[in-house]
Amino acid sequence: MRHRLQSSKLGRSPEHRVATIASIVCALIERKRIETTLAKAKQARSLAEKLVTTGKQGTLAARRKAISELFREEYVEKLLKEIVPQFSGRNGGYTRIVKLGKRRSDSSEMVILEWVDIAPPERKKKPEKKPETK
Repeated sequence: MRHRLQSSKLGRSPEHRVATIASIVCALIERKRIETTLAKAKQARSLAEKLVTTGKQGTLAARRKAISELFREEYVEKLLKEIVPQFSGRNGGYTRIVKLGKRRSDSSEMVILEWVDIAPPERKKKPEKKPETK
């Protein structure tokens, strides 16, 4: 029975699942917007919002808690210096999930996970290749 279970297993062992979700949150901190599956996005959103709420405290204990969750100090630093101050006046709801539709290969529901009120940096577009003329 599924009584009070908070998350899905994502078809991974517990250690792999924790590492995957931490990696997704690190990518979200770095890129501000990521594309992933719906199940992974829901779990990553939960962790990201808890880290922002904890980071608002600004204590050493909050920093250590974030490092223990993400395993990477450079991303915790970026989270606490760049992202948390932008949400100082907001009480929750720091991320948004936008559905994109199903992936062609396996019909997984794809979504965009992004921070609310933080614009992602513009990506450099690759120059289009000119067709070769013979």
